[in-house]
Amino acid sequence: MIRFVRTYGAIVAAMIFWAFSFIWFKIANETYRPLTIVYFRVVISAILLSLFLLSTRKFEKIRKEDRRYFLLLAFLEPFLYFLGESFGLTYVTSTTGSVLIATIPLFAAIGGWVFYREKLKLINYLGIIISVTGVMIFVLNRDGTISFDPRGLALLFLAVLSAVGYSLVLRRLTENYNPVFIVNVQNIIGVVFFLPLFLIFELKHMTDLTINTRSLTAIIELAIFASCGAFILFGFAVKTLGVTKANVFTNLIPILTALFAFFMIGEILSLQKATGMIIVITGLFLSQINRKQKRKNGTIPAEKNA
Repeated sequence: MIRFVRTYGAIVAAMIFWAFSFIWFKIANETYRPLTIVYFRVVISAILLSLFLLSTRKFEKIRKEDRRYFLLLAFLEPFLYFLGESFGLTYVTSTTGSVLIATIPLFAAIGGWVFYREKLKLINYLGIIISVTGVMIFVLNRDGTISFDPRGLALLFLAVLSAVGYSLVLRRLTENYNPVFIVNVQNIIGVVFFLPLFLIFELKHMTDLTINTRSLTAIIELAIFASCGAFILFGFAVKTLGVTKANVFTNLIPILTALFAFFMIGEILSLQKATGMIIVITGLFLSQINRKQKRKNGTIPAEKNA
């Protein structure tokens, strides 16, 4: 029971942090450009986690055969994912973006089966489909349409594939490394990946900016809660639940963001959105059902990926 609470508490907390990240990003974007926000977010998180690991003496030695996986992990996320999402949302509406991001659990289910042979029950796959359907109901216009731009769709699809690839590589690394150490390494490598882009495209704009406490605070919140906390908690959940079941929870992000906006800034919560929320949550419950089956000798095996 304790393991159950810890695992699902971790994944829900990660989704809460990522849901808040949209609000923090919007605040930071009032002063700073997207690439600047992402770069300093990764830099701050790398510094904080490095200090934590140094103080607790929990730095680990990376095996030679795993170096390429850490490089691939950081290349997929934060580098490719943040680029695809940030620039993709400049071409399409947030609604369209949410629909595309909601396909992550579907592709994660395929990737989990292909690379790790994660086998779920039929009701689990049904839950994934129901959850994605709920997100689409939540974000579609009243007439059932969405607006899109091919460039935006391509960039956001890149973000989706990056997120799925990240989960697959992450699961492999969590077998041998602590999630805190993994996130720290991915952020340090991410800083190196982002540095050339920041120097080329953003540095000249930084000289014209004045320090804005509100926007700077939002970047710090992004670093601590989204780039540190959420990734660490998600890594823990992937290790315990597997790629497929953990990724289904990403469908909670637009739901939680809407709820926070409703309570914090008074945005209207329509009947359509409320219906979508209920469907998403129903799908989540179905996707996590783990029916234990008896062996022929009468013993009950533990579920492989639960």
